Amino acid sequence: MGNGILAGRVVVELGSMIAAPFATHVLHQLGATVIKIEPPAGETTRKLVRGGPSGSYLAFNRGKKSLCLDMQTDEGQAVFRRLVKGADILVQNLSPSAARKMGVTYEACAALNPEIVFCHIKGYADGPLAEEVASNPIAEAATGVMHSNRVDGRPSRLGPSYHDQFAGCYAVISVLGALLSKDPAARNIELGLYETGLHIAARDILGVQLKSQLLGRPETEPSAEFSIPGYGAYETCDGRWVYLVMLNDEHWRRFCKAADVAPDPALASLRDRRRERPRVERLVSDAVAELDYEALSQRLAAHGVGFTEILSTDRVLSAPQAQVPGKTSDFGFSGYDFRSPDFPLPALLRRDGLDAAPPLLGDDSPAILGDLGYDPATVAALLSAGIAMAADPTAELWARPRDRAPADG
Repeated sequence: MGNGILAGRVVVELGSMIAAPFATHVLHQLGATVIKIEPPAGETTRKLVRGGPSGSYLAFNRGKKSLCLDMQTDEGQAVFRRLVKGADILVQNLSPSAARKMGVTYEACAALNPEIVFCHIKGYADGPLAEEVASNPIAEAATGVMHSNRVDGRPSRLGPSYHDQFAGCYAVISVLGALLSKDPAARNIELGLYETGLHIAARDILGVQLKSQLLGRPETEPSAEFSIPGYGAYETCDGRWVYLVMLNDEHWRRFCKAADVAPDPALASLRDRRRERPRVERLVSDAVAELDYEALSQRLAAHGVGFTEILSTDRVLSAPQAQVPGKTSDFGFSGYDFRSPDFPLPALLRRDGLDAAPPLLGDDSPAILGDLGYDPATVAALLSAGIAMAADPTAELWARPRDRAPADG
């Protein structure tokens, strides 16, 4: 399994932002060769931070090959069709109308290559909104997540685009299933971001149904920490934050032992603690605030309490657990150094190429065109005409911060 479980498979990606690029990122980590087709302006995430690539681009496009191709032209379409004929998998998240306009449909691709596994990540699957475009926050809003996540009372998105990444994971599962299946219908995969959100929200949707039947009203609990006292974030005396998990009475007993909280029969059961929520919260907050984080963490660990420190993003990869070999890969890109987490199933991953950088726009255009059978003169003509574009390794990717002028006086 040295080159990954998908070694030898060729994936064509027409992806933008997160859902499709994340899916093909996982497929690449599993060993596939991913050819990312981008328009002359480049994929959206190439221009999101100071005019250059964003964290999304750096994280989810490592090791891919970039073919910059103008698919609005007949010649670009011809290159695309030739590429599809030799591919195993195609993943795209174009809008339905754009996909039809550019011939990136299952019917068109299967006519060229009947064995191709075709995956279209859309805003919505079958239904009255099937032609509409959706994004991560729209999926959150439409499936109940945003209603429960509020900032100063206003429904707000979670922040990270988890629904996009879930959709990418579902796409990978579907692709692997199609490769195993003998049913040709399995090779035509249509996955809705909205439907992904529905599936993710199943626990909360059924929880509301349960409460409605038990209580006669649709009572919604925003999250576990709002319903269970002592479950949440608390600050230690040295200004660090710990997150405590207290789901049941045994968890509560362990915490009390660890934090030297005297047993109180009036708080023995979860029902009791819910009834005394303000007192429990003060008790836990005060107990945590008595200790610095290191002392508290030692006590909690010794008594088997579920906890972790709440880390800022810049500290995450400094944790000993994250530094164990095989969890991250280092790569350089445009003069900067990066470390990125890898897919967390090392036995399935490729061994070569995990440390490969994301491609520059059009980095591999000449080589891919040559591999498709175009002779050097034709490759040069395609590049000269702007049908395809090659990378400019000297181009500045990010705008540099201006030197600050000295303060007056």
